[in-house]
Amino acid sequence: MGSKAKKAIQKKLKKNSSKMLASSRKDEAADFLPLEGGPGHKLPESNTHGNTATVLYIGRIPHGFFENEMEGFFKQFGAIKRLRLARNRKTGKSKHFGFIEFESPEVAKIVADCMHNYLLFEHLLQVYLIPPDRVHPKLWKGVNRWYKPLDWVRIERKQHDKERTLEGHKKLVKGIMKRDQKRRKKIEDAGIDYECPEIVGNQPAPKKIRFDED
Repeated sequence: MGSKAKKAIQKKLKKNSSKMLASSRKDEAADFLPLEGGPGHKLPESNTHGNTATVLYIGRIPHGFFENEMEGFFKQFGAIKRLRLARNRKTGKSKHFGFIEFESPEVAKIVADCMHNYLLFEHLLQVYLIPPDRVHPKLWKGVNRWYKPLDWVRIERKQHDKERTLEGHKKLVKGIMKRDQKRRKKIEDAGIDYECPEIVGNQPAPKKIRFDED
């Protein structure tokens, strides 16, 4: 065998060994090798950031399921950071939706998966995760001030006992007389023979008499 043939064989062996080394390195970097043979495959990169949402929207909350009841029910999943039930500013009644913030995003995800469409007092709860960039900055404003029921008896008593001016008293009497006239007309239109009593205090005040007059 000549020197040229030996050099050609060595060059071919060197080339094949480099190919095998490259393929072995590629297979080591691959995530898995197919059973039928062939080169390895690399799995697509997944999102490693994960879920960071900790705020949940709770909809279709039944009547009677207020702040204390919500906290006692949902704290079985994990620690609750903040909780808010939407209420009417004037009457204080529940608007049947609210928000809960958990300390752990994993707990919030579990609650969203488990409690969505959960039947509670004939209501299907609607539970959704709210992304951090969608949380309103004023969502938790005043959340630590728990709702106190309004004392309507005290409010009505104060309204009834307030001092009225002369103009206010005239307006009150005018409204009473207007309603009385409507009631009398309804009775007459119905063909009922009924004599309505006169309203006390409706008579005009007597003219003041001056003693220096003749």
